[in-house]
Amino acid sequence: MGSVGDSYDNALAETINRLFKVEAIHRRGPWRNLEAVENATLEWVDWFNNRCLLEPIGYIPPAEAEANFYAGLETEPMAA
Repeated sequence: MGSVGDSYDNALAETINRLFKVEAIHRRGPWRNLEAVENATLEWVDWFNNRCLLEPIGYIPPAEAEANFYAGLETEPMAA
């Protein structure tokens, strides 16, 4: 997130919210009840985190990129 008032303030959150609304909410509606929306939200979050291949991170899912990041931290030698 950027600092308050700059052009990057909330840009990532707004992008993900828009993507969610387009891919899950508007495409699969109309909704019968809140439970249906909650289930669709959980399904979409699972898909996005575990199966969605994102170009900026090397065509891998976000969960894999996060695991790679933390695995890299564990293998780097610590400075004295």
